[in-house]
Parts: sequence; structure tokens; C-alpha cells
Amino acid sequence: MTEQLPTAEQQATEQKSLLRRAAIDLLARREHSRKELLNKLRSRAELLDELEEVLEEVLEEVLDRLEQDGLFSDERFAESFVRSRIGRGHGPMRIRQELRQKGIENELCALAIEAADADWYELARACRERKFGTGKPKDYRERAKQMRYLQYRGFSMDAINEATSG
Repeated sequence: MTEQLPTAEQQATEQKSLLRRAAIDLLARREHSRKELLNKLRSRAELLDELEEVLEEVLEEVLDRLEQDGLFSDERFAESFVRSRIGRGHGPMRIRQELRQKGIENELCALAIEAADADWYELARACRERKFGTGKPKDYRERAKQMRYLQYRGFSMDAINEATSG
């Protein structure tokens, strides 16, 4: 008896199934943006020696299907990410920058940050106090150091000035 080789269609179906399973495994651990999932699945799929142009089509198809099934969404990822970063004491500018790096559109970044309904002034103050203590800066040099720290954390100059003013 001769062994039948799988057809191209059967191979594509099998690869989609493997990629979908890999994506679900990734999503079971935490939320991912579409860009993150695409990059992670691309690196896994390259091990299958798939042709580059076919691979992109298959990956997009798998991601579209996962999104239709409600297994991932950039909106849900952005909301979760914003809550996480607020918990770490990051400001809105840094959060927006990190979201953009993860492939989230500007409008969605703005909506997620606004939906968090955080008091950025209070968060900047709490972040400063956690790092430098409750006392206000004693001199210009110390205030500048605290301002740089809060700026690095992604807070606006208004929030920084209010948190460091003595």
C-alpha cells in the first residue's frame, strides 16, 4: 500500500489548527494585543517552514477568527494593560507610549486611559512619596531629581509640579 501525502489544503488546515491552539495557550496566560499575538505566532510558525506569503495569510486568518470568537480584543487588552500600569505607578504618557509599542491605535489608547478614570495628580503624589518619602523636597536639586523621576514614570508637568511643590 502506498501512503497518501496530505494535500495542500489539509496541511493549511492543520497549520491553522496548530496556530490557533498556540494562540489560545498564549491567551490563557494573559491578554495580548493583535500585534503581540502576530509576532509570537509568526516566530512559532516559522518553525513549520511555511512560505512567507502563505504564512501571513494563515496568521491573519487565525487571528481574525479568534477575534470573531471573542477570545481576544485590543480593547480588552488596552483596558487590562492600563489598569496594570496604573497599579505600578505609571503615568498616562508612559502608558500611551507602551500601548503604541504594542500596536494599539492612538484613539484606543486615549479611550482606555480615559476609561481608567485615574486621578493622575494623586497617583503622581503617591508615586513620589513611595520613592522619596512624605517630606517635600528641601532644595532645587532634590526637587529636580524628583521631577525627573516622575517625568520618567510618564506624568504630565502639571501633575509633577503639584506633587513636588513645597
